[in-house]
Amino acid sequence: MAVPKKKTSKSKKNMRRAHDAISAPSTSTCPQCQEPKLPHRACANCGTYKGKEVISNDEF
Repeated sequence: MAVPKKKTSKSKKNMRRAHDAISAPSTSTCPQCQEPKLPHRACANCGTYKGKEVISNDEF
């Protein structure tokens, strides 16, 4: 089993972890109601996706 010869320095450890930060989810606007929504998902406000109603108003 491989064992490291030297301790990994704080600088080296932090440089390796530089790309692990969590980014905020991107949002787009709904073309029907102009509310922000997640991309590739039905609008939670009006229930449309790609111009078609996929969630009826009864389900809100």
